[in-house]
Amino acid sequence: MQESFLIYRHHGHHHHDHSHEHARGGGPGPGEYAPALVEFRRSGLTESVHRGAIAVCTPDGRRTRGLGHPAMPTFMRSAAKPLQALPLITSGAARRYGLTQAELAATCGSLNGEDFQIQAVKSILGKAGLEPDILDCGPSWPLHKATYKAMQAAREKPTPLHNPCAGKHAAMLVLCAFHGWPTEDYLTNRHPVQKLILDTVAVMTAYPREQIGVGVDGCGAPVFRLPLVAMAGAYARLAAPDKSGLEPELAQAARELMEACLAHPEMIAGDGRICTRIMQAAPGVVLAKAGSEGSYALALPGQGLGVALNIEDGGLRALGPAVTETLHELGILGHAALEGPLADLHRPQISNHRGDKVCTLHAVFGL
Repeated sequence: MQESFLIYRHHGHHHHDHSHEHARGGGPGPGEYAPALVEFRRSGLTESVHRGAIAVCTPDGRRTRGLGHPAMPTFMRSAAKPLQALPLITSGAARRYGLTQAELAATCGSLNGEDFQIQAVKSILGKAGLEPDILDCGPSWPLHKATYKAMQAAREKPTPLHNPCAGKHAAMLVLCAFHGWPTEDYLTNRHPVQKLILDTVAVMTAYPREQIGVGVDGCGAPVFRLPLVAMAGAYARLAAPDKSGLEPELAQAARELMEACLAHPEMIAGDGRICTRIMQAAPGVVLAKAGSEGSYALALPGQGLGVALNIEDGGLRALGPAVTETLHELGILGHAALEGPLADLHRPQISNHRGDKVCTLHAVFGL
């Protein structure tokens, strides 16, 4: 059977992933389509459509609002970072090494490679007696344009410290130092730090450990695939740990991590990036975390809700309109923000080679 015919067809709102059986996983059945989330319009006429799914959940995992299939299999990608960072707190490592709120937030971020972020990663490692040369995320040019241009002008080469996942890797290495585990091969699934992280992800998503699909992320670390609604549930537990049913130590860790992230949006992404911009436009009320390939997650502590979103074709250009519209529908972002500082995210305009604005991206859904 060709892979293109391995199509998942689930009914109802159950959470079973079947990721081991369905190679495509997430594609609609024959004649079925995920709902349209964002349209690309040229001169006011629809040219193409980004489809996908959205799930809004409470801490008990109940979907309260949404679009598309709640069980759409989704790789969390970098949206898993806050969950991966929780063992830093539950283990006692963050307290032993005196990690600051800004440093904790950096372990949850997809970093820009800005100088202050690099200094935070160095500090995290240094407090545990570790050197940056053991980071195994690979060198990467910084996402921050000004830093990139400065490095190019100075003929500097990128290092693992410039990798967007450097903070997450620093957290893993600090856990190794705390537990006395070897730092060699810390990215393999069999390493105790990855087993600890997978156990934590399973608890936070309320999804069976053995059913979580595990792949390899761009930085070499394990990455997790599970139903969209499970991802939303995890972010709802971050948003309202007191109502989550989590063990007290884990609930307290979620509370501390959320406080750190909300206090330091500049560490979640960086200058000019969607996550940081959204969090700065709605200070203290949303943790916004991009995944990749069109996945995105939001924790809304004031409402005790978690949101997960997946653009089916992985089109990153659709995220701005889809995420900002979702936050508008949920009462987080008002018209002043959408028509002001976030206008280019909510309704991006694309110019032709003459500089004429001829295309726009529009969110076309309601929750």
